Amino acid sequence: MRNLVNYAVAYAQKGLSVLPMLDKKPLITFADKPPLTVDEVKHYWKQFPYAQIAVRTIDIFVIDIDTKAAHGSDGFASLDRFNQEHPGLIIPTLEQETSSGGRQLIYFKRPDMDMTQHIQWLPGVDVKAHVNNYFMIAPSERKGKEYKWLNHNPIVTPKPELIEMINKKTVSKINYNPGKYEFSEEKTATSELFESIVNGLGETGGRNNALASFVGGLLFRNVEVETAYQLAKQANSNTPKALPDKEFNRTFESMVQKEIRRREAIKNIGSKIEK
Repeated sequence: MRNLVNYAVAYAQKGLSVLPMLDKKPLITFADKPPLTVDEVKHYWKQFPYAQIAVRTIDIFVIDIDTKAAHGSDGFASLDRFNQEHPGLIIPTLEQETSSGGRQLIYFKRPDMDMTQHIQWLPGVDVKAHVNNYFMIAPSERKGKEYKWLNHNPIVTPKPELIEMINKKTVSKINYNPGKYEFSEEKTATSELFESIVNGLGETGGRNNALASFVGGLLFRNVEVETAYQLAKQANSNTPKALPDKEFNRTFESMVQKEIRRREAIKNIGSKIEK
């Protein structure tokens, strides 16, 4: 792994809000805090020289397109359908390929419109836009694979019609069918976690990734390990083709160890800063 401090500094100088990362977990607390200054970026990378880079979605947002193998839904096919139905709405901008083979389109937020984050805006397509959200950026690595720029386009401001479509929420209501109530509302990452307990981990090809995401989401929210294990077991048992115990336990233990490393890294950096 190489030291990415020069990239991190360059991004910060361009006005992006940079975060040092271990795997896909931030090494510092950042929620509701101002962006790191260039000096702070240099300081953190001196403390943790092999940190990867993420960028917060404060003044920018990202349309995050997942492959079917990574997510269970084919985000590329979903976006193709959207472009056919709404030609010219998604305009060219800076794009990168993710370490898993997905694609991310980076846009400026419109100064004249508020916008919301929308996870699963389309099947396999997320819109990350919350000020406390972030995404990994090139040339960061994950599992030995790099994020790579796909073009050198400038970041552009999208058409207002696109933001309106992203912001559009189904009117909150209760649909009644005999013996069944259905609430129609925008989902959050936390609601997705709850639903995974009941609905399972999805299709065969994406179960491991879904389990890792599920466990990581629980641990990141400070759920106790034993509780997370029981919830994950329940989600797995509700999966049509559940993961075998050995595979389940291996994935769960891997996520626990990642969370331990993340917390230790944050603790170590914090203690060094205090000194």
